[in-house]
Amino acid sequence: MSKTRVLLADDHAVVRAGIRQALEELPDLEIAGEVGDGPTLFAALEQVQPECLLIDITMPAFEPMTAVRQIRERYRDMKILVVSAYDDDVYVQGLLSAGVDGYHLKDQPLSDLRLAVQRVLAGDRWVSGPLVDKLVSYAGAPPSDLPSLTTRQRELLQLLQQGLDNQTIAHRLGLSVKTIENHLTRLYRLLNVQSRLEAVNHLMKHPQILAMSGQAAALVPPSPESIVRELITVLLVDDNARYRRQLRRMIGKICPRATIYEAENIGEAVHLTERVTPQLVLVDVILGEEDGIRCTRRIKALLPKSRVILISAYPDREFHRLGLEAGAVAFLDKKDLETAALQQIIDDVIA
Repeated sequence: MSKTRVLLADDHAVVRAGIRQALEELPDLEIAGEVGDGPTLFAALEQVQPECLLIDITMPAFEPMTAVRQIRERYRDMKILVVSAYDDDVYVQGLLSAGVDGYHLKDQPLSDLRLAVQRVLAGDRWVSGPLVDKLVSYAGAPPSDLPSLTTRQRELLQLLQQGLDNQTIAHRLGLSVKTIENHLTRLYRLLNVQSRLEAVNHLMKHPQILAMSGQAAALVPPSPESIVRELITVLLVDDNARYRRQLRRMIGKICPRATIYEAENIGEAVHLTERVTPQLVLVDVILGEEDGIRCTRRIKALLPKSRVILISAYPDREFHRLGLEAGAVAFLDKKDLETAALQQIIDDVIA
């Protein structure tokens, strides 16, 4: 019977030796490699192809949130257990949301580490005992007073969440790198954070900060006859930012009291669905290299009563069939998604 291959990633050789010694007592495990920094880690993952990665996310040349998302995307079946000295609940929550399977504190007994590895490999989620109370408090904490962000600041925060560097963000927004740096400085000051990582963690804790009211999204005052006065929470899932803005404005004109969230991939959509409970979700069938039908299935599993509308610029009969099977209530051609159609969709939700 083959053993489960484990890769250790920690910049302290002494720590790696201690972990290796602890795990060697598990007969069905094999320590297949060790690394001490970010670049070496990615090379080792490609070479070793481990079933489990034990990682300290404070290694040199390693940006945790971005790297974890990249690793999770490339190695979907691999288990990831963070072994860290940091017990900040927001930091832990951010990494769990980014795709790790467990978070273990270094000051816990080695017997707990062995148990953590076994539990994660069995498909369970592991969080060290001292962190559980913090995370429960985090989940139940009432929303705090959040700053109001401009549209540009929301865009910047979403791009930070994707792990983009300043040069890429500047290219994406058609601005200079210096302008982006100035915008980020003001954003950090507004959020009361000191770095990109802290800003992303703040977003993980307060996804409501990205919400936009329908009135603000519309940009112009809505006509009285088009106003739907009931409150509604809407999630737009599309990898095209320009099209999301177009939809956002249309919804804002119809329903100024709507609260509108945006996501460009499945991970962001699921994260928001878990926290803001949208009543209406519009999902593009093609999300870059991801699948909007799979996104629909994930959302419906979390919120069976939500109304999911699949949209596509390339309507296809098979997509239509699979989308309805996944739980979507309708499948619409993007060119048909005009104000009147959106009005009817929103009316049906609040009826």
